[in-house]
Amino acid sequence: MAVSVSAPVLFLCYDQSSELSRRMGYRKPKGFSSGRSSLSSIGFRSEKVGRLRARVPICRAVPPLLFKDLDADDFRHPLDKQNTLLLRAIPGLNEFGKALLGSMTEQIMLLENIGTSVLVSKNQLSDLHGLLIEAAEILNIEAPDLYVRQSPVPNAYTLAISGKKPFIVVHTSLIELLTREELQAVLAHELGHLKCDHGVWLTFANILTLGAYTVPAFGQMIARTLEEQLLRWLRSAELTCDRAALLVAQDPKVVVSVLMKLAGGCPSIAEQLNVDAFLEQARSYDKASSSPLGWYIRNAQTSQLSHPLPVLRAREIDEWSRSLEYRSLLKRANRRSTKQNV
Repeated sequence: MAVSVSAPVLFLCYDQSSELSRRMGYRKPKGFSSGRSSLSSIGFRSEKVGRLRARVPICRAVPPLLFKDLDADDFRHPLDKQNTLLLRAIPGLNEFGKALLGSMTEQIMLLENIGTSVLVSKNQLSDLHGLLIEAAEILNIEAPDLYVRQSPVPNAYTLAISGKKPFIVVHTSLIELLTREELQAVLAHELGHLKCDHGVWLTFANILTLGAYTVPAFGQMIARTLEEQLLRWLRSAELTCDRAALLVAQDPKVVVSVLMKLAGGCPSIAEQLNVDAFLEQARSYDKASSSPLGWYIRNAQTSQLSHPLPVLRAREIDEWSRSLEYRSLLKRANRRSTKQNV
């Protein structure tokens, strides 16, 4: 399945020799090897009512900042910038992907979602719809369709085929796990993929690799090479979209809390989780993996993943929230009027 975020996909990049690359678990390649991936105004506040959790609509205490002239490169992660250029440099990838993808594929996936999920709108799950519209407004992007799908696995992903009719899918278990602010951050993460055109590139590269596997010997070698590269590219793209989540949440602890809950959270213990302790855990991971043996184990842990480790993503977004780059973006933004917010 071709998706742009939280689903199993392939991944791209070459040698990453910077300190940031080392910290994120990128290897210094001596060639390529195969690797498979494993795989938000108004809103809600969780309140306990007996043994159930009721969700009550609330508004932001302060109107959010809007990034009216925001460009994808304003918040794109350096590794994402580098790896996207490398992806575009693959001869014939764009043309081959367009040839393989067509309106039929898009229609099949669209009908599959309409038939198995709930389409969010002003008249259907209107509070969730409000979170999406506000997040899209903050990021200066048109809001795509949003579907809610019944699933016990907390997940969200975005599909964009040929840049047409993109949509986001959120699983019910993720909605149960997160607060209103955290859920909007997830939607913003998905919007970040669309803002940066990640969905189109992932679709092209995924189809190309699957096609290469059907060719004996040489084709399989090409597929393994692309898979390794694409997994590395996807991990860097995830860091970019975490930044999009921060631009909407405008509080790094909200984004870090999402990552913490995805790493080890459930509704019954969510209120006991500590963001500061999770960030300290990230720092201890850096220390534990600083030795040569630790560096090797860390690479082995991350080389086959489609997403960076949650603790590393949390550390990255915490550091970016204190950067001059992030502060400059905030200075450029405009405060949404109180009338709009209500």
